[in-house]
Amino acid sequence: MANITLFSIWAFVFSLSFGATDCYFSIPLKIYPGKYNFTTETNLSSVRVVALKSDGEGLSLASDPSGTVNFLDMVNNLHGDSGRGYYIEMSIGTPGQKLNILVDTGSSNFAVAAAPHPFITRYFNTALSSTFQSTGRSVAVKYTQGNWEGVLGTDLLSLPKGPNGTIAINIAAIQLSDGFFLPGINWQGILGLAYPVLARPDSSVEPFFNSVVKQLGIPDIFSLQMCGSGLSASSAVDPPAGSLVSIRHDSGEIMGGAEPTLYRGSIWYTPIVEEWYYQVEVLKLEVGDQSLNLDCKEYNADKAIVDSGTTMLRLPINVFNAVIEAIIRSSRIENFSSGFWDGTKLACWKKDENPMELFPKLSIYLRATNTSQSFRITILPQLYIQPITDTENDLECFRFGMSPSSNGLVIGATVMEGFYVVFDRAQKKLGFALSSCAVSDGEPLSEIGGPFSAADVAADCSGGILKEPVLWVISYALVAVCALILIGLLLLLVLPCKHRDRGEITDESSLVRHRIK
Repeated sequence: MANITLFSIWAFVFSLSFGATDCYFSIPLKIYPGKYNFTTETNLSSVRVVALKSDGEGLSLASDPSGTVNFLDMVNNLHGDSGRGYYIEMSIGTPGQKLNILVDTGSSNFAVAAAPHPFITRYFNTALSSTFQSTGRSVAVKYTQGNWEGVLGTDLLSLPKGPNGTIAINIAAIQLSDGFFLPGINWQGILGLAYPVLARPDSSVEPFFNSVVKQLGIPDIFSLQMCGSGLSASSAVDPPAGSLVSIRHDSGEIMGGAEPTLYRGSIWYTPIVEEWYYQVEVLKLEVGDQSLNLDCKEYNADKAIVDSGTTMLRLPINVFNAVIEAIIRSSRIENFSSGFWDGTKLACWKKDENPMELFPKLSIYLRATNTSQSFRITILPQLYIQPITDTENDLECFRFGMSPSSNGLVIGATVMEGFYVVFDRAQKKLGFALSSCAVSDGEPLSEIGGPFSAADVAADCSGGILKEPVLWVISYALVAVCALILIGLLLLLVLPCKHRDRGEITDESSLVRHRIK
């Protein structure tokens, strides 16, 4: 996840403080203690107050290993929304045990709950599966907040609304967790779709999609449509919410992983900078018609990734602050509460008012495959000013769909819900097109434009960034060097004492003895 914000709203304190205008209110939030998880980044709620209403088709895995693709049979097999996460139903083990699994392009392990937990209704009982085989290896994954520990194994898996047949996959059986499963969620595991280098405990654990490509012979490409924008959380059942597509022609010819009915216009591609997360290169940001005018390396420090498991658009702290300042300059609201920007307060308006006209568009420029050019993806306020819940007194409340980040820029569900995103691993590129479901009252909630010249930015905005695997190697090397130096110092201090006369103990050697004790 790039590691899922599990922003859990436990209760509302309905003491309203009036703002600068008659229509603006602030509602302080009580946050579920300590359980923000900025890796899985799913805004989860025990009272299901996160709002977002689907206008379109749901998320589905539409890969046909037999050759002929019938998308109508495979759509609507994912459910959820950006607040609680997008998940797919899977059947694991023999006989099959059905679980809902969160779709996450920001991690690489396939992991499911294998023990009871107070916040989930079911789990994978390994003892009841005749095909589960434990490898005996322990595994632990820590996200920005939240973590789990378990045991690695292998088993068979099938998709009730996907390709026929079973797939042998690596699976982590989660035995302990902290801040990973939260109140109000409707999934019991996580499906990491990123590259092997992120797999834990090491890259020898083959990720799910790598296994699917190898065993079913499908192309190494999938595409994702997330349709939870504006979904009301009043229902106890999550509606369908998007599409995940990979295509093979019945002749065996690879046609590409894009389904034309799920997007409008052209697909614009940006290179995958590094194959660990789906890392891209952000060249600049605009709020309305205002460029932030920051060095492009600030947008990519320490990385910029596309992560379906992250609820919000997460921005490096300097970039986040610049965006807030630009929105305040552009907005028609005076003295806007700072609590709204930091996530501790909601902004509420009367239901007959339209607050979206008070906020500007937000644009992200990505480097194109022609590296001298860029293209722009734009989201309207309806995607980043997000409805939370209805309150009494005819108010409708909203949260801010962005948050500061200390570990990189994350293009999460806040942005992805506006686009149909193609993860072309074979060609090492990501594609963006206008999503057919990103529409409200007949009006599109997103825009794409380009190409633009990239001559005004550095040739490499992501250069000089040390990747996580490199940092681990450096860390181990430094530890080894320090250990050798320490051993050498100890030998130098201890050995001379053994050559002295037994009765002679100088003040200096006595001091050394006391230090060693």
